[in-house]
Amino acid sequence: MKISDLELVEGFKVVQPDYEDTEIKAGYTSDLLSDVMANAGEANVLISIQAHKNTLAVCKLLDIGALVVCNGRDTDEEFMDIAKRERIAVFVTDFNQFKVSYLIGKML
Repeated sequence: MKISDLELVEGFKVVQPDYEDTEIKAGYTSDLLSDVMANAGEANVLISIQAHKNTLAVCKLLDIGALVVCNGRDTDEEFMDIAKRERIAVFVTDFNQFKVSYLIGKML
């Protein structure tokens, strides 16, 4: 599946659409960034409630091209500026991480 396929998921809203539409091979769900660094991989989509610049730094480090921010969490201007500069797709949803993981898992 491609990152752009996430735009078709009902309940997901793309808030940073300037991204490279790369392949997603797996997903990883975690709010602990050290856990993400140790266990997520390239071509993953990160599912988290963390919407701060360190989350984006981890995405960049691991070549994660998409982040889904759950539970209706807000993203601030600095976060969005970094996501745009790094071309990381950002989606927001009111769904919790379990439901988002399920929805993406069905697509994979």
